[in-house]
Amino acid sequence: MEMILTKKLKTMLDRIQTATEYIKAHLSADVETAIILGSGLGDFDQEMEIETSLSYDKIPHFPQSTVEGHAGQLLIGTVSAVPVIVLKGRFHYYEGYSLKEATFPIRVFQQLSVKQILLSNASGGLDPAQQIGDLMIIEDHMHLFADNPLRGLNNESLGPRFPDMSQPYSFKLIELAEQIGQQHQLDLKKGVYAGTPGPNYETKAEYKYFRFIGADAVGMSTTPETIVAVHAGMKIFGVSVIADMGVEGMVVEISHDDVQSVAQKSAPKLRCLFRELVKNLAEEQ
Repeated sequence: MEMILTKKLKTMLDRIQTATEYIKAHLSADVETAIILGSGLGDFDQEMEIETSLSYDKIPHFPQSTVEGHAGQLLIGTVSAVPVIVLKGRFHYYEGYSLKEATFPIRVFQQLSVKQILLSNASGGLDPAQQIGDLMIIEDHMHLFADNPLRGLNNESLGPRFPDMSQPYSFKLIELAEQIGQQHQLDLKKGVYAGTPGPNYETKAEYKYFRFIGADAVGMSTTPETIVAVHAGMKIFGVSVIADMGVEGMVVEISHDDVQSVAQKSAPKLRCLFRELVKNLAEEQ
């Protein structure tokens, strides 16, 4: 059994290295910041000077996006003259990928020496103080998947066997985002994000349960990526666009089109927040 697990780990490490070398060949500068865009938030490229656009199907061993609103492109370029890598579309457990496969790009970022990742998603709001279209900074999360992306043999070169998760989202980045919010009149909420497998939206009873256990928003991504990024020693900032409300008396029928529509309307606020974060991080280094 151990021999089989060792072989699987070696195969994964080889695939990570192959994908890393392919992307590295297209980089003109070292990149310290990566950005992952969620449903309906793919227009961040308006903030970029794009040098290279790589379709996921051209990158060795990369998963493929199968969800509408996830374009399936890795963008290399600059934001405010700062080098960045942007994933225009992410991968989900509900698409049929294992959590190791869904978080494969995070491992590639690790090998590219990325220091911080900015994550975005569209989620269902659970706090009565929220409104549809709000941006919620993720302070903490609940990983409610049945699996964990770190399950299996651990390679110490990637991270520790038992990574600490007491502060998965960088307090420094949260503080910086709040300052940016004040400067640019962005009404930023804060809260706890619950990550679930999907792909169905929640029942009224489930919304009530998630709120009872302490969640302020619920979605189908982000927590696996955060776990792997923390394991890899990277700093994480996460933000949810509240695309629908799971508050008692406010639950209505929701579709993926509805979620994308709300996310697209909120995209200018998210673009401003991420642009200023990238700029400020570069100035501090």
